[in-house]
Amino acid sequence: MVQRIASYGICVRDGSLLLARFVSPDAAVRHWTLPGGRVEEGEDPVDAVVREVEEETGYRARADALLGVDSRVFTMDYSDPPGLTMHAIGVFYEVTLTGGALRDETGGSTDTARWVPLAEVASLERAALVDVGLALHRQRPRTGHVPPIPVTGLLRK
Repeated sequence: MVQRIASYGICVRDGSLLLARFVSPDAAVRHWTLPGGRVEEGEDPVDAVVREVEEETGYRARADALLGVDSRVFTMDYSDPPGLTMHAIGVFYEVTLTGGALRDETGGSTDTARWVPLAEVASLERAALVDVGLALHRQRPRTGHVPPIPVTGLLRK
C-alpha cells in the first residue's frame, strides 16, 4: 500500500470554482481536480497548498481556514505497477487569492486551470476530492468532519 498526504485549495469566486485538469504521466487519464498536491517531506500542509495553487494556476494564495481532512483507501485506476492500493490523506483549506494571474501549468501534473461555474462541476469528469472539498466548503458550522461521499475509486462521473 502506498500512502500519500496532499493539501488542496478550495477557492470559490463569483459562483465559480477554481480547478486544474490532472493528466497522468502517459496522458491516458485526464480529469478535473482541486489545485493542490503532495505535501513534501518536512513541509507544512499550509505551505504545500500555497505552493501547489501557484504552481498549478498561477495565482498566489493564502490559506484562510482548515476545512477538514479526508482519509480513504482505494485501488488506483492508474498506477505502476497496475492496481496499487493507495491510502490518500487529503487536507482541505479554504484559500483566498492574493495576486498572480490565471495560467496553465507547464511540465507538471496538470495541463490547464480554469474557473468552472459551480452549477457545471457535477457534469465534469472529476476526482472525488472535488466533491469532498465542496462538501466541506458548504458545511456550516465548520466542523472539519468529512461527510460520507460514496466513491469506489478516484474519479466521479
